[in-house]
Amino acid sequence: MPTPLDTLNASFGLPGTLHFDEAAPGLPVAHITTPLASASIALQGAQVLTWQPTGQQPVLWVSKAAIFEEGKPVRGGVPVCWPWFGAVPGKPMHGFVRTRLWQLRGAELDAPGQVVLRLGIGDDVATHSHWDHAFDLELTVTVGSTLTLALTTRNTGTQAFEITQALHTYLCTTEITQTTVQGLDACHYLDKVQDFAPCQQSGAVTFQSETDRIYTDTTADSLIVDAAGGRNLRIAKQGSASTVVWNPWTDKEKTMADMASGEFHQMLCVETCNAGPDAVSIPAGGAHTLVAIISVE
Repeated sequence: MPTPLDTLNASFGLPGTLHFDEAAPGLPVAHITTPLASASIALQGAQVLTWQPTGQQPVLWVSKAAIFEEGKPVRGGVPVCWPWFGAVPGKPMHGFVRTRLWQLRGAELDAPGQVVLRLGIGDDVATHSHWDHAFDLELTVTVGSTLTLALTTRNTGTQAFEITQALHTYLCTTEITQTTVQGLDACHYLDKVQDFAPCQQSGAVTFQSETDRIYTDTTADSLIVDAAGGRNLRIAKQGSASTVVWNPWTDKEKTMADMASGEFHQMLCVETCNAGPDAVSIPAGGAHTLVAIISVE
């Protein structure tokens, strides 16, 4: 009798380009290798774990202490936070879809040689226990010399609903103290380290301590300048009014069982969001798409 992995490989595998294995029992992962790039995507959470354009160093960061278990979030890659971002009392942190198994809906090699995966999840009894709305959520991942993530929320119910959301991107950087983020100058932000105090950015974002900020009302690209590594990463976005910038620094890192000591030096989250006051209302029968386009410059 074929296993779920056999079925995935038979239905969606692309010889020499796309195959599936398990990161742990019950945790299927798609592995992509093309002349343009390599990548891996976990079906739990529709979470892109790795992406490396050919000839470049890895772009996405995953902790050496990350936990690969059914129902557990993975520290790194690009978790999908939905239908809320952050903490809601009595509910799962960052929503419920990042620890659910998504359905693979499609896999193809497009004309430019990119692999396009479509993963989806809909409402059921379990989701209604957290959030009582009818929905269809689909993530389209396009893996090439750039990485494009398009998260489409469809309201399949009869009442409007409101969401916050994020493509919670963990990036590799060579040394956080020599890393800056450009594109947010003069933006207003809520500083979680200061109990969400309202602040305004002046110049590039720099890092000397724990940083956890929701930049609001911004549609600009973010340019991550990795001075020690000699490269820049760009995150362009669509359908997004917020950008979150996060590094836990040393004290916060010590509270995280799924992060190894000192790893904060080599990681930075720059997240494509609609968060804080930038919630999105979707009418019955309506849809919204959040897009992040990641490239190496």
